[in-house]
Amino acid sequence: MNKFILFLYIVLGINTYTAQLNFTDSNLPIVLINTPLGQDIVDEYRIVCDMGVIDNGFGNRNYITDVFNNYNGKIAIEIRGSTSQQYPKKGYGFETQDAFGLNNNVELLGLPSENDWILNGPYPDKTLLRDVLTFDLSQKMGHYASNWKFCELMINNQYLGVYILMERIKKDNDRVDISNLDEDDLEGDSLTGGYIVKVDKLTGENTGSWTSNYNAEVVFQVHDPEFDELNPIQFNYIKNYLNSFEDNLNSLEFDDPINGYSSFIETESFYDFFILQELGRTVDGYRSSAFLHKDKIGGKFDGKLVAGPMWDFNLSYGNADYCDAMLTTGWQYNFDEICDFTSSIPFWWEKLLASSKYRNGLKCRWLELRNGVLHTDSLHHFIDSMANYLEEARIRNFIQWPIIGVYVNWNAFVGNSYEEDLNYFKNYITQRALWIDNNLAGTCDASIFENSSEKTDLIFPNPIENQFQLQNYQNYSSINIIDLNGKTVFKQNLDKTNGNIKIELPNGVYYVELIKENYAIPLQKIIVLKP
Repeated sequence: MNKFILFLYIVLGINTYTAQLNFTDSNLPIVLINTPLGQDIVDEYRIVCDMGVIDNGFGNRNYITDVFNNYNGKIAIEIRGSTSQQYPKKGYGFETQDAFGLNNNVELLGLPSENDWILNGPYPDKTLLRDVLTFDLSQKMGHYASNWKFCELMINNQYLGVYILMERIKKDNDRVDISNLDEDDLEGDSLTGGYIVKVDKLTGENTGSWTSNYNAEVVFQVHDPEFDELNPIQFNYIKNYLNSFEDNLNSLEFDDPINGYSSFIETESFYDFFILQELGRTVDGYRSSAFLHKDKIGGKFDGKLVAGPMWDFNLSYGNADYCDAMLTTGWQYNFDEICDFTSSIPFWWEKLLASSKYRNGLKCRWLELRNGVLHTDSLHHFIDSMANYLEEARIRNFIQWPIIGVYVNWNAFVGNSYEEDLNYFKNYITQRALWIDNNLAGTCDASIFENSSEKTDLIFPNPIENQFQLQNYQNYSSINIIDLNGKTVFKQNLDKTNGNIKIELPNGVYYVELIKENYAIPLQKIIVLKP
């Protein structure tokens, strides 16, 4: 059948052949929403309704007749998303409210207390795992990404399948942990932080947005605070900061160690953002749902621009059939050379790679991660464990939404079973990572530490092959070396007269700690790099 006709059938006619399940219980938490008189949930405005959440704990059954033991109260809910609204399985945004209609901060399914939430319903991603894999990786790499929990959803007694409870991106101690921007923060350091911005396509009014001076198809938007809460002085500050960063990148001194790009951005967050965008080869990568945030001077990273949080990876890891997104070869940051879209990628990502210091740092970060959280075994372990966890619930999901073996835009691969879709996902990641291994430019050597604030003078050489020399170690009794999974891979008592340490470890990144009076003193990061 023609893919387009089949796509229309799926989107417009799915309700004509979805089965009505007799859903009674699950190994996942259950979320039940009831609207007044069965009122439809819409995109244009939020409606107030009732929500109950049942969670009897991991390993225990949850029944729809159980007491609402995790939440039982009011919410204000709406349909959310942009292109995802075309799918019959909708996503929802909601606020938990008290009896007076005020925001009610609560812990839902063990996630940190807040009031802004999302119920994400994976549809074109038939593995149900692409978003949560990315969030998990970003967290393991040391960044905030949305916490999440799988659940099954019913609205007005209609079973709707497997959903992911997620956190809306916003400023909060347990979310994007940066300073608040008060209405009177209009000068000095107080003006410099408390901003979350994003590169994204416009889906409504263009208030709170501006375009790049170097490409009018790159659109910046202020995400938090909301535009109607933002003083014009504050809006102009963050706009001018982004403009100045771009001007700097376009100047002859962009690579200057003092006045260049590194004076504007927290570099390692940009490494990790690049790595996850490229690993997933996200078809919307860099140009849509690309978040950045900035604290005040004197706050986190002294007010530099930080890349992230990661968001919207349902059409990643080979799950899109256009603009070469299905290929495991090639760079996603070159998207504009492949496709002509109305939204473009900022020139930063290519220009930063013109800096040898940046390239080398990125290379070292990639090698570090490939020996830890991005090791193929680690990636496959997470995917397999989540697939096993969903083994029961996903069967119900695909009875409700019978799309296994069916093209849904924009699937590059259509498996005839869940297992085939899962194997395609795993194989794509494996091959994509191998291609990056072989094609990422840069040299990982000691030069990346030249302007580092780390105590690299306490261990030399670094990177090392099979031995290194400790400095100022005489007050310590022993040394431990720990891999990126937290496993101690080397222990040795220290000789007070000789700080030479010989090791035999695989290439990778490790952490060194010294032991003093039964206390572990973190020292620094080392790179084992053998020819």
